[in-house]
Amino acid sequence: MSRARATGILLGFLLDRALGDPARLHPVAGLGRFAATVERVTHRDHRVAGVVHHAAVVGPLVVGAVAAERVCRRPWQRVLLTSAATWAVLGGRSLVREGETIAAQLERDDLAAARRQVTHLVGRDPSGLDADGVSRAAVESLAENTSDAVVAPLLWGAALGVPGLVGYRAVNTLDAMVGHRSPRYERFGWASARVDDVANLVPARVSAALAVVLAPVVDGRPADAWTAWRRDARSHPSPNAGPVEAAFAGALGVTLGGVNDYAGRLEDRARMGDGPAPDVADLPRATRLATAVAWASACVSVLLALAPRRGLPRRRARR
Repeated sequence: MSRARATGILLGFLLDRALGDPARLHPVAGLGRFAATVERVTHRDHRVAGVVHHAAVVGPLVVGAVAAERVCRRPWQRVLLTSAATWAVLGGRSLVREGETIAAQLERDDLAAARRQVTHLVGRDPSGLDADGVSRAAVESLAENTSDAVVAPLLWGAALGVPGLVGYRAVNTLDAMVGHRSPRYERFGWASARVDDVANLVPARVSAALAVVLAPVVDGRPADAWTAWRRDARSHPSPNAGPVEAAFAGALGVTLGGVNDYAGRLEDRARMGDGPAPDVADLPRATRLATAVAWASACVSVLLALAPRRGLPRRRARR
């Protein structure tokens, strides 16, 4: 079982790196439509309704994933199921493509196109951003989403198999849909936001640690990445985005954070790192670091999946 899980995770990761997200009929898009349909029934302006909504979306998906694993008894069936699920929930290659596209647009001075493109990655209003502002938004998203869309699902898949992959993606999608602060979701989305915080607690720190170790890939210093992480991460409003963004900032030798405009609501994010604000020249470096972290996390996840599990000792049959 552990070999089948490790092989499936590796194959699914390689599929994502080669193909990216499917252009049509993306499973995560289907998950979003399912969650939106459930929300029309469950939405109320209080936390209990949010807990019910979260359970109503995540519960059936995890139960279905458990059932699918039990049906697939042969190792090759487990490999195919795990690889398909891994490919479906990962978003690493598509994330890097977005960064590459934005870099190309800024290099040819097409700021309007870059502003439109960056909305695929961030929720802030890009209309007032200059080229450096778009670059900062893209670098911050590359850091945070490498953890959310690559490292976290791989680690959950290694630990719990297909239910871990599917369950994590459902939790993370719900956080993106209802876990933000707004009049509609302030209370209703509380449960989804808190569960996502817990689900990403370990993966975010694994991502930050990998960014520290891999800083030389972008001509950075691990000591600078470590310093930025330990010094600046706690000032970020997100307990999990902070470590990753700070480590990326230190590795790249730039300063991330600043004032972001979310539909007229200004939010002053913590400054992280030492150095100038990122510009278009830093985007290829950020995508290179994100790619290195993704590959390293795949190796860690395969090793974790292969690690022996300690269970309760079996009783010997009486003779």
